[in-house]
Amino acid sequence: MPSAARTALAALLTATLVGCGSPAPPAAPAFTATLTSPTNVVLHWPPDPAAAGYLLEYANAADGPWTALQYLPPGQTSYTHPNLIPETPFYYRVRSFAGPVSTTVSAGGTPAPGTAAPPATSASQSAPANLTATPAPDQSLHFAWSDRSTDEAGFLLEIRRPNTSDFTPVEVTDPNATQCALSLLPGEQGSVFRVRALSYGPLSPVVERTTGKD
Repeated sequence: MPSAARTALAALLTATLVGCGSPAPPAAPAFTATLTSPTNVVLHWPPDPAAAGYLLEYANAADGPWTALQYLPPGQTSYTHPNLIPETPFYYRVRSFAGPVSTTVSAGGTPAPGTAAPPATSASQSAPANLTATPAPDQSLHFAWSDRSTDEAGFLLEIRRPNTSDFTPVEVTDPNATQCALSLLPGEQGSVFRVRALSYGPLSPVVERTTGKD
């Protein structure tokens, strides 16, 4: 076969093999921010199976300062940031959080019914201990616990409201804190609580949207 013919045949075979190969894997889901109205931004991010929840942060400049927007439960992977200042840039980032949790208590500091102590592991040994929830006259609860971790990023108070199965973050503290307070909302009487020693995952890429005219 002439050299030119062999070269053409080789090129044809290469193109055929590439076309018959496995399709390229789909791109990984990304963190996105979408304007659904001139002043509403909807955020979406991919789920992290290892996450205990997510922290959303925002800023009005690419280099910050950054403000915590919301702590969210693990099953939530979208959030609407509503009624923003018109014609203003908003920058967003998200990170997962995890960390060992205390035993669960109800108001008065008694263990929640049906709550077993976590198995003794290196993580549980650094979980907050001796959690109490003391009612106050102003319809609030005062929480106290023992700090047994050495490198927490803070502590996160989580609530499981009546007739629900999941815990939701409601209050965050600085590192080394051993108490906080929470004002109960209507329908939250009878809830149970726990405290998490926070650790954070890596930051997502930053996304930006500029709001429109109101």
